[in-house]
Amino acid sequence: MAPKSKKDRVAYREFGNSTSDEALARGIPDLPPPQQNIRIQATRSGRKGKTVTVITGFQHSPETLTKLLKKLKTQCGSGGTAKDNTLEIQGEHKEKLLEILTKLGYKAKISGG
Repeated sequence: MAPKSKKDRVAYREFGNSTSDEALARGIPDLPPPQQNIRIQATRSGRKGKTVTVITGFQHSPETLTKLLKKLKTQCGSGGTAKDNTLEIQGEHKEKLLEILTKLGYKAKISGG
């Protein structure tokens, strides 16, 4: 019985099925809020003069981050995005975000000037 395509041909396989994405995926630690050190900073760099509040230091899964982002955006009344375990909220909302995150149980600090 001949293989259907070149992809189906296997010359040597040491450890089981190599197409299993679940085995190759890294586990993302989903720490509880009191164990995370969050930094809140307002910045304009690279955003054409628009102020954006950047929140860094999260150790959550992407699904948890998107839920948290939605909650923070509705509290601030502005837009935002999640990139590489950081959240960006449009506008300068440092004090408001610090209050919200501490109520949620995070150890948050304002960094920068």
